[in-house]
Amino acid sequence: MKTYVLVGAGSRALHMFSKPMATEWKDTLLFKGVYDINPVRANLLSGECGGVPVYGDFRLMLEETKPDTVIVASTDYTHHTYIIQALEFGCDVITEKPMTIDEEKCRAILQAEQATGKKVTVTFNLRFAPYFAAVKELLLAGAIGQVYQIDLEWFLDRRHGADYFRRWHAEMANSGGLLVHKSTHHFDIINWWMDSRPREVHALGKRRVYGDGRTERGERCLTCGYKAECEYYMDIEQDPFIRRYYYEAEHEDGYIRDRCLFDERIDIYDTMSVNVGYENGAMLTYSLVAYSPYEGWRAAINGSGGRMELTNIYSNADMQGSQSAIRIFRPDGTIETVEVDTSASGHGGGDAKLRRALFLGDVEDLLGQQAGSAVGAESLLIGAIANRSIAEGRALPFPDVKEWVAAGKEVSR
Repeated sequence: MKTYVLVGAGSRALHMFSKPMATEWKDTLLFKGVYDINPVRANLLSGECGGVPVYGDFRLMLEETKPDTVIVASTDYTHHTYIIQALEFGCDVITEKPMTIDEEKCRAILQAEQATGKKVTVTFNLRFAPYFAAVKELLLAGAIGQVYQIDLEWFLDRRHGADYFRRWHAEMANSGGLLVHKSTHHFDIINWWMDSRPREVHALGKRRVYGDGRTERGERCLTCGYKAECEYYMDIEQDPFIRRYYYEAEHEDGYIRDRCLFDERIDIYDTMSVNVGYENGAMLTYSLVAYSPYEGWRAAINGSGGRMELTNIYSNADMQGSQSAIRIFRPDGTIETVEVDTSASGHGGGDAKLRRALFLGDVEDLLGQQAGSAVGAESLLIGAIANRSIAEGRALPFPDVKEWVAAGKEVSR
């Protein structure tokens, strides 16, 4: 059996990887260790997963367990460090999205992968979610001919969206902003549907709701003098998971989970618009807001043989819903409706399908759902280049990822 270790002990690490590895996959793989900079969180995760060994040093965990694969689910800005060290130790890597947060770190990962001959897999669970996969199947079947243009509007509500601005994500140096941390999912899906590589990126971004524009603010919700009138107040002591894994672990690393949404440290955008041109001539128009009254997304895909309209509105960050329809409009006036069941938990069932592909790999990948490092690079780089475009106020060319990979191959010779 293959052996695995985990870096990171947050919510995603617990629910997506460690619990399933310790329960449903325990007869298929060996889960041999977890490392997190916060020992309270690491020990809590261990306790929920049958007592998997906890390590306070990443390198020591590698040396003692000698894993086949390292799973990286730590904060985004640390991904490249753990990925590269794991590759150089001789391990394959499974990493949460985004693979990393900027061009420099992305190049370093691609070159390390080529130099070591090991493999990096990026966990784009939306490719496995039934609704997104159904769209890919329809496009491959020629439902609207050649894809010319896609409009994608994504909106986060004032609970889910606001929460990014309380956490470490609120600082560009930690997450690359929402255009990297969150939108990498969306850009990957568009790249997958387009079946083409980005060519140029032009973006705009602003902070319109969160950040340092409000005088009535405190350090955190728990001690804020304005909690009674603040519409964004969150009681950190009322959520059992957040209380145990974060509030009661603060003394170890100083990380405050309920920071004020109007803190001056916030430098990421809450309102974003991105245009992307592709090598095949197709175009993307994308927007993201983090303060919508409700949550979901809408898209229109325009092609040589018709138009596909997609809508998915949901009430939780898990994207679990009911029936979600795909509507296809053809030039002859006919309309086709395709119903897709998205009622399963874990992003409509996508998480479970992704784990099966990662840990068992017994199903032929007919849709190209498995994502390697080049795929991970192209999605995060749209966000990273978009951030630069906003800062510089101009359209920017997309980097040649193939050249970065070739440079890594030269190092390996």
